[in-house]
Amino acid sequence: MFGSRITFVEGQAGQGPALARIADRVRARLTSPRYAALRGARRPLFTGIGASYAALAVPVQQLRAAGVVTQRVLSSEIATGTAGFDTDCLIAVSQGGRSRETIAALRCAAPGITRTALLGVVPSPLGELADLTLDLGNEPDSYASTIGYTGTVLALDLVAGAIAGRGQDPWGDIAEQTGAVHRQAAEVVAGLRERAARCIASDAVAAGASRASAEEGALLLREVVRMTAAASATRNYLHGGMESAGNTLHLVFGDGREIELARSLAAAGHLTLLLTTAPAEPSQSLSVIRLPVVPDAVRAVLEAVVLQELVAQLSAERGVPIESFVFANDDTKQGGPDRAAFQVAAQAPADDAARAPSP
Repeated sequence: MFGSRITFVEGQAGQGPALARIADRVRARLTSPRYAALRGARRPLFTGIGASYAALAVPVQQLRAAGVVTQRVLSSEIATGTAGFDTDCLIAVSQGGRSRETIAALRCAAPGITRTALLGVVPSPLGELADLTLDLGNEPDSYASTIGYTGTVLALDLVAGAIAGRGQDPWGDIAEQTGAVHRQAAEVVAGLRERAARCIASDAVAAGASRASAEEGALLLREVVRMTAAASATRNYLHGGMESAGNTLHLVFGDGREIELARSLAAAGHLTLLLTTAPAEPSQSLSVIRLPVVPDAVRAVLEAVVLQELVAQLSAERGVPIESFVFANDDTKQGGPDRAAFQVAAQAPADDAARAPSP
C-alpha cells in the first residue's frame, strides 16, 4: 500500500500538527500490554536504510546514555541474518514498509528475537513479517520525506524512552516549536540562498544525536537540490576532512567544538550555516540559527525543519523541481517505484552545471 502523497511545501506547512498527532498515537500504543516485549528489550538492534538509517542515530544515542547496549546497522548488512549481533529485539524502520533490504533483514532475523517494525504506512510488506508493528498513522507525506522523517525521529524517541523507562516525554509543544523554528529558518536561509545555490558541494558535520541531521541533510541536498553532499562526525571531520573546503556550503550542528569549527570555516571565506543553542554571532560567511534548549530528539526534529527549508529554497534558486528525481531504481522497493508519486526526470536539466560554477 502506498501512503497518500502531498507536496514538499505542503509537508512543511502541516508538519507541526502532524507531529502532535503522531506523538499522541505512538505514546498511547506503547503503553499497551501488547508492546511489553518491546518495552522490555535489553539489547535492541536498530536497522534501516537511507533516511530511516539516519534517524536511528537518535535512539542509539539516547539509549546508550541510559546504559542500554544498542547500535544501528544498515539493513543491507544483515539482509542474510543477524549472526554476530547479540540482540533480543530487532527494530526495523521503513517509512513506506517496502524497502527490500529492511524486509530481508526482518525476514532473516534469528529465532527468538522480537521482530518489530516501525512504519509510516500500514499495511505494508515489512509489517506483515513483524511480531510487533508501530505506525505513524498513515500521515500523508512528500516523496522527499518531510513528515515521514521527523515523525520517525519522534516515534523512535518514544520507543527509546519506553525501553529506558523514562517517565515523561518532551513532545507536548512540538507543533509550536516547529512553527517558530521554521519561521526563523525561512528568514536566515533567504539571506544565504543565492550564494549557497552557486556552491558545487556541501559538507554536513555533527556529533551525537545530531549526526542524524547531518546524514539527513546530506541526503536531502542530494535528492532535492542535486548537490553533491557528505556527512561527517565532528571529530573525524577535523582530522583532514575539512581540508577539501572550496566553493562548498558547510552545515554545522552543535554547541561545542562545532562553534569554533564553523568560525574557522567562515573566517577562511567558506559559506557556513551553524545550528546551535549557544550564543554565536553571524559574520559575512557565517549564518546562525539559534535553536531552543531542548532534549536531543526534539533538537533533531527542529534541525530537520531547518534542513527542509534550506533545500526548498535552494531547489527554487537552482530551478530544480522538488518532486523530480533523476533515477527510479526498480530494485530498492518491493513492488517497484511508485511512479505516480513523483515526476521522474530521465536526465538532469542541461543547465545544472551552469548553476554550479567551479571555484
